[in-house]
Amino acid sequence: MTVQLAILPASRDFSPWTEITQDEDGVSAGPAMRFEQDREIYGEGEEADCYYKVVSGVVRTCKFLSDGRRQIDAFLVAGDVFGIETGGLHSLSAEAVSDCRIVAYRRVPLDKANGQSVSPRLLAQVLRNLSRAQEHAVLLGRRSAVEKVAAFLLDWARQSSAAGTIGLAMTRQDIGDYLGLTIETVSRTLSQLERDGVIELPSVRQIRIKDLEALTDLNG
Repeated sequence: MTVQLAILPASRDFSPWTEITQDEDGVSAGPAMRFEQDREIYGEGEEADCYYKVVSGVVRTCKFLSDGRRQIDAFLVAGDVFGIETGGLHSLSAEAVSDCRIVAYRRVPLDKANGQSVSPRLLAQVLRNLSRAQEHAVLLGRRSAVEKVAAFLLDWARQSSAAGTIGLAMTRQDIGDYLGLTIETVSRTLSQLERDGVIELPSVRQIRIKDLEALTDLNG
């Protein structure tokens, strides 16, 4: 059935509920919800009656394969929208990487939308998600681990508020599951980049870029 994403307050029974918020278009976005680190927001195969926007923190969307492996599809940060589906069920699971706050919007069938339309801002987010998915597909197709890790670091460096310093909410396992690498390969690659003077690892979740040109060259 054809559906339209109408901007209405969500009704899913999440807790704890907090204040009512408004999005950038001044539209009521339903109660804000808080999720602790590693808590599931929704599971693959659940009814997709809502879509969501990150207010703070980091969210991952992922799929669990039949052999138990996990493939992370995307990391979402403040302002990102996720959970938009073409069908009636969620095709991926969504989990909190760090403590986070999100707001929800109800997904309404076209024949019940009462003339409400998709906001330009939401449409822009949908197109951004599509572009991000295409970039991730290209990233997974890269031949070497160092190319994948370099591309990942450069992407997060662009989002960092501190020039040359990357604060990561995700674990090495998360990075590996996003890049299609083992945790051991991710750790070895980061250590090699540090020995080569490209990056510095002050702590497990902090990375300083010492040679941006070299890291860019490794990205291909």
